[in-house]
Amino acid sequence: MMRALHDEHAGAVYAFVRRYEPDPQRAEDVVQEAFLRVWRGIDRLDTKRRSPRAYLFTVARNVLTDLWRAQQRRPMLVADEDALARVPAEDEVERALDDWLVAEALTRLSYEHRRVVEEMYLHGRTVADAAAMLGIPEGTVKSRAYYAVRALRSAFEELGVTR
Repeated sequence: MMRALHDEHAGAVYAFVRRYEPDPQRAEDVVQEAFLRVWRGIDRLDTKRRSPRAYLFTVARNVLTDLWRAQQRRPMLVADEDALARVPAEDEVERALDDWLVAEALTRLSYEHRRVVEEMYLHGRTVADAAAMLGIPEGTVKSRAYYAVRALRSAFEELGVTR
């Protein structure tokens, strides 16, 4: 019965769907979904009382309605390359947040500890180079670096950083 129904009415249902769906592939998908729904509810189809074509059109219309509603729930795709280029990438946002957190944590250090951290961690200097740059002994650089890192951990905890 389903094969005969498809052979007799699929062309008309496809033409009906194409009036509302310009994409031929999506129109075929709608027709296929409509016939699948009819097949699942074949016991509701009464061909003796009314035309099956009207029922198929109703089911196809319902499939189109479902498709349109689903499209409205999804965000619209933007094809404007300039607009997309201006949107910061997720990594850029994450990095900006990390930069702000580090800068805020650094403000909570004493001047001496901050200078050691800047020389060693931000500028990548060795203990000896940082000591020469700051004009203090290497042992003092090591000690200040140790206490600065501990203070930074506390500052990050206060700022809510958990990683």
